[in-house]
Amino acid sequence: MTESLLAIYCVLIVLASVTGGWLPAIMRMTHLRTQMLMSFVAGLMLGIAMLHMLPHASELLGSPFRTSAAALAGILAMFLLMRAFHAHAHGGQEEACEQDHSHDHKHSHDHGHSHESAKHLGWLGMLFGLGLHTLMDGVALAASIAAEAPHQPWLGLAGLGTFLAVMLHKPLDAFAITSVMKSGGWTPVQQSLVNMSFSLACPIGALLFFFGASQMSAESEFLGWGLAVSAGFFICISLSDLLPEVAFHDHDRLKLTSALLLGVALAVGIENLPGHAHDDHSQEGPAPIVQAVESP
Repeated sequence: MTESLLAIYCVLIVLASVTGGWLPAIMRMTHLRTQMLMSFVAGLMLGIAMLHMLPHASELLGSPFRTSAAALAGILAMFLLMRAFHAHAHGGQEEACEQDHSHDHKHSHDHGHSHESAKHLGWLGMLFGLGLHTLMDGVALAASIAAEAPHQPWLGLAGLGTFLAVMLHKPLDAFAITSVMKSGGWTPVQQSLVNMSFSLACPIGALLFFFGASQMSAESEFLGWGLAVSAGFFICISLSDLLPEVAFHDHDRLKLTSALLLGVALAVGIENLPGHAHDDHSQEGPAPIVQAVESP
């Protein structure tokens, strides 16, 4: 049952990612639409990280210090990934940055040449960075399902909150890649091939962690570390979407804040469904990871 649920989640995430990559050809994603979706998903990811991943990780690790240390490692790892590969620059923001940068140096022939080269090949670094980021999303999804499955979640939907956060975020990432490719002159066929390849990154990460964990000894510490590090990933991703909004978007503040709070409210609602009462399991001790992964 758990394996089937993971497979269904992965298929839906692939479909969402592919759809996001097609958005430039289907509709024009305005600045407000993009920011509203980003704020909503950021609120959901932040809520899931704080209310779902960290509590489960603390139960499994049995140490608040190790839980916090793992989350800090996740935050720093995601930050370095973003810094190295611009792994979280969404399409509208990337386009605006390119336009501003080009305007500031419009009289420089040398810069103009290098800018065109970066515009043509810049998606490669973004694809690599977002691909690693998406593999980590897969780890977070598999860890959430494995940790929650033994607690008999609502309708058997283990890891529902993590799944929704990942599924709703993937269209933004795919949209960023295909938007940069389109501006660089790549053909629709090339964009589709890259989009399809990118959409498979999350299922690959999920399957590697899920079946890798099932081969581990009967210790739940591996799962606890996976959840805590994944919480760090989610916290960093959500804040990277929210903080630029606070700094640079004085307009539409009420709409964007409402979208953020709606995302947090959804996370709170999901964590109050049956099977999410973490306090009820605090005295049970950590469950073996093999049991967590293989429980029907």
